[in-house]
Amino acid sequence: MIEWRIKGREFSNCNCNYGCPCQFNALPTHGNCEAVAGYQIDEGHFGDVRLDGLRAAAVYSWPKAVHEGNGTALLIVDEKADEAQRDALLRIMRGEETEPMTTMWSVYAHMTTTVLEPLFKPIDFEVDVNARTARLSVPGVIEGSGEPIRNPVTGNIHRARIDLPNGFEYEVAEMGSGTTKTTGGIELDLEASYGQFAELHLSNTGVVRQSA
Repeated sequence: MIEWRIKGREFSNCNCNYGCPCQFNALPTHGNCEAVAGYQIDEGHFGDVRLDGLRAAAVYSWPKAVHEGNGTALLIVDEKADEAQRDALLRIMRGEETEPMTTMWSVYAHMTTTVLEPLFKPIDFEVDVNARTARLSVPGVIEGSGEPIRNPVTGNIHRARIDLPNGFEYEVAEMGSGTTKTTGGIELDLEASYGQFAELHLSNTGVVRQSA
């Protein structure tokens, strides 16, 4: 197995209500799962291939809950990546060179039956985890944004976090609101639904815990 490690940030937007029942081993809000994610790699490597500064994105759709399978996935890699970096990022996002089910990418890959041809495009992505703000744009494919949840009465910013000490994606994620439209192979229209902002520290053996 090739050793790899990534430190970075993500913004994810799915069709569930704020909080996302999947985070608590419950069924998705509407019975199915639709999701979009953007990733900023601040530093990372796949073997001796450096991944610093690259971006990636993904669009997913499952007819029921993720764990029931039969999903469809579209993976997008930063067009700035060279051939070796493209191969490395796709292998990581396909759950390859990873202990099974130890990262979200491995889980998604195992629960997906249709993988569309990957795209190599410019990815315009900004995310501030603490502020719960994000913008994700892939020309002709994704237009998305994230913002804080607001109190429906006062309009004040509401802050909530999910702490998953044994999760396969993050240790702590900030909750927010996401709105995203996708076109092409998987068409989604998400509005003011679950938004997730998180610091990522992942390896081929799973989440790298701060206490480790």
